[in-house]
Amino acid sequence: MRFFNTSGPVVAADHYCIPPLERLNLTEVRRLIRDKRYFVLHAPRQTGKTSALLALRDLLNAEDDYHCVYVNVEGGQTAREDVEQVMRTILDELASRARSTGDEFLDEVWPGILARSGPHGALREALTRWAEAAPKPLVLLIDEIDALIGDSLLSVLRQLRAGYDRRPDSFPQSVILCGVRDVRDYRIHSSSANAIIAGGSAFNIKARSLRLGDFSQDEVIALLGQHTEETGQQFTPNALELIWRQTQGQPWLVNALSDETCFYGEGAQNRDIPITADAIRNAQEQLIQRREMHLDQLADKLKEDRVRRVIEPLLSGAEVRHFIDRDLEYVRDLGLMAQKRPLRIANPIYAEVVPRELTWVVQEEFEQETAWYVNADGSLNVVKLMTAFQTFFREHSEHWVKRFQYQEAGPQLLLQAFLQRIVNSGGRIEREYGLGRMRTDLLIVWPQGDQTRKIVIECKILHKSLEQTITDGLDQTAEYMDRCDAETGHLIIFDRREGRRWADKIFHDRRTLSNGVDIDIWGM
Repeated sequence: MRFFNTSGPVVAADHYCIPPLERLNLTEVRRLIRDKRYFVLHAPRQTGKTSALLALRDLLNAEDDYHCVYVNVEGGQTAREDVEQVMRTILDELASRARSTGDEFLDEVWPGILARSGPHGALREALTRWAEAAPKPLVLLIDEIDALIGDSLLSVLRQLRAGYDRRPDSFPQSVILCGVRDVRDYRIHSSSANAIIAGGSAFNIKARSLRLGDFSQDEVIALLGQHTEETGQQFTPNALELIWRQTQGQPWLVNALSDETCFYGEGAQNRDIPITADAIRNAQEQLIQRREMHLDQLADKLKEDRVRRVIEPLLSGAEVRHFIDRDLEYVRDLGLMAQKRPLRIANPIYAEVVPRELTWVVQEEFEQETAWYVNADGSLNVVKLMTAFQTFFREHSEHWVKRFQYQEAGPQLLLQAFLQRIVNSGGRIEREYGLGRMRTDLLIVWPQGDQTRKIVIECKILHKSLEQTITDGLDQTAEYMDRCDAETGHLIIFDRREGRRWADKIFHDRRTLSNGVDIDIWGM
C-alpha cells in the first residue's frame, strides 16, 4: 500500500504523489537546456525540488540528447569555509552520482585534479575534462547549493562561471542550481576578502530563476483521491475544503495532515470511516504540539532579525512597514509569507504556529484549568476570561512584553498566549493578521453540546483619539462578526502611549450598534 510522503523525495511506487515533472514548466526547462543556459530552481524546503530534479534527470537520461547527473552538495556544509575539504566532498559525491548512471570517468581523475589544480580550480578542471570525454553534452543538476557558505560557495559559483564560455564541448551544456533562495539574494561573506559578495555578481551567468510552486487546489484533491482510489476511504467535502484552506497547497503540510488522519488516526483502523473536517483539525493540532521538524525549522527562522522585521508588523497590525524589499523576498523564499499581495502569512497553519512559537514559554507558565471560565451549561464565559486577562495584563505585561523578541507585537502575543488555554480545553482560535490592517482578528470557536459557538476578539493599538479608535474598531469588529457568523464580539484597545496611568487605560464598556449587535470594549 502506498502512503503520504513527509520526508525525502517521492517514490511513485511507495507514495501518493503528483508526478514531479507536472509541477515544472517542462517546456521552459527544456528550452533553457537546449539553449545552453545556466539557471536557478528554487522553492521553500519540503516543496518537492529534489523530486523534480531527480525526475528531470531520469527523463533526460532516458532520451538520447544529453547525459544528466544530479549531485547534492549539502555534505560540504559541515566543512564550512574550508574550501579544499568542501571541494573534496563535492567531487567525491559528483563521481559517485555519475557512477550510478554508468559513468566512471571522474572516479579515476578527480583526486589528481584536486592535487594539481587546487581547491579553487579543481571543480572547473574536473568538469572540463569530463565534458570533453563525454559522448553527449553534460547537464548538471546541483541541489542544496545554498547549504554552502562563504568562500566555499563563492569558489563553486566562480568556477562554474569560469568554464561557462567553454560549453558544451569542454563544460556542461547546462547547469541548474537548486536551493531555497534565488542566487541573486545570496549575501556571501568572504573571509578571505573580508567583504560581502552578492550572489548575482559571483554567478552573473544565470539566465533565469524558476520557482517551484505549491500544489493547486485541483492537485490537492487529486493527491487525496489516490488514497480513496486505493483504499476506498473517503474524505468528506468539508475535509477536502479544510485541507486546502489550512495548507494553501504547501506540499509537506498537505501530506502531513493526510498521513496523520489516514494512517495514525481513527481512520487508520477502519477504512469505512471517512476522513472528516474534525479529524483534520485534530491532526493539525497534533502536528503543532509535536513541533514536527518542518514546523520547528520554520519557527526557528523567526529568531532572525530580517524575518522579525517582516513578521512583527503583521502580528501587531501595524499600518506601515519598516523592512526592505530584500527582507520580504527572503521571508517569501522561506515559505513563511504568501507570494502574492496582500502581505500575509503563507497559510493558516503557519499563522497558527508563529504566535504559539513566539509565546511557547509563556503558555507553559499559565495554569490550564478550565472550570473558572466555563459556565454550568458548557458555554464559554468570555467576559470572565477577558476580565482575568485585563488584571493579568495590568500586573505582568511590562515584565512579559520585554521578554518577547517581538516586542512591538507584545500585547497581542500575550493575549494569544493567555487564550491558548482555550485550545488546550477543546476549543480553537482562528487568527487573521496582516500589514496595514490596523488590527488583529481572533475568532474563538467553542464546542457546546451539539452546537458550536463563535466569539470574535478584535485587537487594536490606540491611535488618534480613544473615541476614534473605538469607532473604527467597532465597525471592524461588527464586519468580522458578520463574516464569521459570530454571536458575540469583544474589542480590545491597547494603549501603548508612554506616561499613561493604568487607571486611565483600564476600562470595560459595552456598546449597542445600530443593527442591535452588542460589543464589549476593553481598555488596557
